[in-house]
Amino acid sequence: MNPQTAEPTRESTSDSLNTREMRRILASSFIGSAIEFYDFILYATAASLVFGKLFFAGMPPAVGLFASFSTLAVGYVARPLGGAIFGHFGDRLGRKGVLILSMVLMGAATTAIGLLPTSAQIGVVAPTLLVVLRLVQGLAVGGEWGGAMLVALEHAPAKRRGFAASFANMGGPAGAVLATLVVAAFSALPDAQFLGWGWRVPFLLSAVLIGIGLLIRVKVAETPLFLDLEDRAERRKIPLLEVVTQYPRNLVLGIVAGMSSYTVQGLMTVWAVAHVIELGVDRTGVLNVKAVGAALTVVGIWFAARLSDRFGRKPVMLAGMVAGAVLAYPIVLLLQTGELWGFAIGLFLANGIVQGVIFGPFGAFVAELFPTRMRYTGASLAYQTASTLGAGFTPVIASGLVLAAGGDLWLVALVWALSFLVSAACVLAVREGRDVDLAGETK
Repeated sequence: MNPQTAEPTRESTSDSLNTREMRRILASSFIGSAIEFYDFILYATAASLVFGKLFFAGMPPAVGLFASFSTLAVGYVARPLGGAIFGHFGDRLGRKGVLILSMVLMGAATTAIGLLPTSAQIGVVAPTLLVVLRLVQGLAVGGEWGGAMLVALEHAPAKRRGFAASFANMGGPAGAVLATLVVAAFSALPDAQFLGWGWRVPFLLSAVLIGIGLLIRVKVAETPLFLDLEDRAERRKIPLLEVVTQYPRNLVLGIVAGMSSYTVQGLMTVWAVAHVIELGVDRTGVLNVKAVGAALTVVGIWFAARLSDRFGRKPVMLAGMVAGAVLAYPIVLLLQTGELWGFAIGLFLANGIVQGVIFGPFGAFVAELFPTRMRYTGASLAYQTASTLGAGFTPVIASGLVLAAGGDLWLVALVWALSFLVSAACVLAVREGRDVDLAGETK
């Protein structure tokens, strides 16, 4: 078998997503992803505002923030491992059961963070436990996206795959909106109350959200494409081994292409938040702007995904990457104003336009690189590794670049623009997936 093609299987003959079953599937993909990313992004917000002060007390503020961002990176490092583990079982046993397990793990870890004593109470054990729980979060979210995306994509008609797959992508920023608004509401408390107990409430709310998500997720059927493999020898193979030996080129190109979108997230929703607050911008105002930016990302994803079903994944993603390279320096200049309006315009350009346009087609783009028997593993590895390299280390790297430039931000803009151009080259090197059926036969 040619490693660039997939095995034959059936696809829906209807072009409509407006059926009762598809509405349930798309809702499950969106809501489940939103809840899991609420938990994951909640940690990122708290890392910018709280953890450096509570779990790394006694350090200079800049060092504490650096340490806090380092624990944030632990979750991103764990995401590819979670993608490999959950992807293996998702390709061998089915998408649905793995999705339920990932949601339970995420909810348990997030709730536990909300109950965690600080370093002032239990010393070095506190940051150690924080890292462990962040690791569990990373493993869980590593398995979430691939399954949520594939449940929608593998049920969808061929001509609507891009839009269907985007519901998992829209769930991420929707979860970020919810997380940011909840934290913003409690950040309006006096500092002593916010740092004392207010920051914990959003983490404890995760238990309620996970319960709602599970009620929705258990009603979704297994995908027909996976069921086609039930009696085939392909299910007895090791998906991870096949991905890295038969599809290494697709994996690497998918990772680098996806990094562009995640550098936007890491730079603008984590590092830039801390940067402008340090410049004196109002904390609650910054969080409210961040929530609006995430909502604009959802809108951008919606339109870009629909365009990808009409014009192809590659042209749409390339448009977003070129825009990102062109806007990198103007956005950084807006951050340096030290004003809320500057942060708002920069964030809206970066998240609403650049990230939304790139991220909209990305689910279908990366899923179409791999055959059904290893699609969960391959797509998850590409996506989660891109998130680790693109977002997990961006806050730390950006902080280092600012130090290297003597406090100026021009070096951040330069590296950011170059990353968009490298990702664009990788997109150009990949075949267009819009007109390739999931059996790998070009129409």
